[in-house]
Amino acid sequence: MTDTVTSPAAALAPHPAASFVVAPTPSAPRVLSIAGTDPTGGAGIQADLKTIGALGGYGMAVVTALVAQNTRGVHSVHVPDVGFLVEQLDAVSDDVAIDAVKLGMLHSTPLIDAVSDWLEPVRPAIVVLDPVMVATSGDRLLDAAAEQAVRELCRRVDLVTPNLAELAVLVSTDRAHVARPRTWSDAIAQARHLATTTGTTVLLKGGHLDGVDCPDAIVTASAVDEVPGRRIATTNTHGTGCSLSSAMATLAAEQLRQAPDEEVDWVAALRAAKAWLTGALEHGAALLVGEGNGPLDHFHATRAALRAVTAHEDAGLADAGLADAGLADAERGAAGLGDGSDSPALAAALDPDADRRDWAARQWTATTALRAEVDALDFLVGLRDGTLDESAFRWYLAQDALYLGQYARVLARASALAPTADEQEFWARSAASALEEEASLHRARLGDDPDAHPEPSATTLAYVNHLAAAADSYGELVAALLPCFWLYSDVGIRLAAANREGHPFGDWLGAYGDPAFAAATAEAIAIVDRAAAATGAAERGRMRRAFARSMQHERDFFAVPTTGIGAA
Repeated sequence: MTDTVTSPAAALAPHPAASFVVAPTPSAPRVLSIAGTDPTGGAGIQADLKTIGALGGYGMAVVTALVAQNTRGVHSVHVPDVGFLVEQLDAVSDDVAIDAVKLGMLHSTPLIDAVSDWLEPVRPAIVVLDPVMVATSGDRLLDAAAEQAVRELCRRVDLVTPNLAELAVLVSTDRAHVARPRTWSDAIAQARHLATTTGTTVLLKGGHLDGVDCPDAIVTASAVDEVPGRRIATTNTHGTGCSLSSAMATLAAEQLRQAPDEEVDWVAALRAAKAWLTGALEHGAALLVGEGNGPLDHFHATRAALRAVTAHEDAGLADAGLADAGLADAERGAAGLGDGSDSPALAAALDPDADRRDWAARQWTATTALRAEVDALDFLVGLRDGTLDESAFRWYLAQDALYLGQYARVLARASALAPTADEQEFWARSAASALEEEASLHRARLGDDPDAHPEPSATTLAYVNHLAAAADSYGELVAALLPCFWLYSDVGIRLAAANREGHPFGDWLGAYGDPAFAAATAEAIAIVDRAAAATGAAERGRMRRAFARSMQHERDFFAVPTTGIGAA
């Protein structure tokens, strides 16, 4: 008998008796931007594609208008025939499954109607509308008919992200008299009116209000969830609205990729988007792009990770795998079928060895949304900018000291199980380092304070019990141990960059930037990859679950000092 394979699709065709086929999970959310262009790269589809990639998505773009603009302003706009817009839209949807759509500059009623008609049969799970209606100068960009078409489009999308001037236009019934909100309470009232009359959810942005605070909120007809923020002193704001709306689309689609049966948590997406956007704003000026209002640095985190790897090349980190550790997910190009919810039989049919290769990088990719949540936690934001309450920091240190004492025991267990002398030595060295850390920096900060030696919190106990439960299997154990190395190193890149003379937590931020720990992280990643490659599919499944659970425990551990949830 001769085996023949015509194509992967043919090989995976269901048996006639099969009642269903389990579809593979994509490694990244597939996000389509429908918007205008910016040849200088800071706004429009260029900003959208950068944002989508920076946050781990696969970006696609359909052009509505060709805009001759730069950081100083718009020179002219050319709008192709609406029939060509429809051809672009159909070319994408006829071939590619679309997880989310971001709508930007739609320019005129015919274009708005064409996009609305296309959305009806395609029905993407997520549609985010950034209603480009008012220029920075205050000039209206759309005529009355187009403005009304945008209002109607709001009823068909999941999230609308207007600035305050656009919000005022959307809720106005008199084109000649538009009342722009001047206070946060006025803005909330207008956002609730828009949500109530259209049935959509509104991302209310406070960036155009006066003051040092920069609040945002997720507003529905029945609730207002505020997310506080600080104003960044920068003129590099070109494309901020485009970038935020495409970030929300990408993060929402990632939520559904990981949990397709759950509802989107728009508040969690906003917290993660704001954390990323803050860094992009802070680093934008250093790009030296343009003489007007320059762009954001969409890839600030990726660039920092690349430079960290380059700086430590002498330690062999690039070969050991840290180059993958810090990069944004879209840049790593990690192989595999996603977060492990896919069918093992399907994975084997596509590539029998796929689950053995780059194992750790693929697990890291699956935690994109969770890591964005970590960056947005009040504890880490306060630690980074120096505003964290000292009592919250001391509580964290005390719990971290308790954790490290138990973590060292589990590291010693990994040393006992390790299959090679080199790995035995690595885990033993790591155990000694954990005890040394517990004895030095923690005690230097905590001293003899009797309150500095409390009982372990529920969150601390849950984490160490999880590690102990994995201690019977080497592969499962090292997968459970890895997040403490990797997330600490990843967060540390951004915390160390925020250090400055006189920073109240400068000694702690300096410890985060330790090159020796970066080298240890790279070695731990390489060890876990070898363990995954050497074992079977069932054990890799347990490794995957152990890694994911540890990442969740890491997030919870950073959250407790300021939320109090899990402190008892």
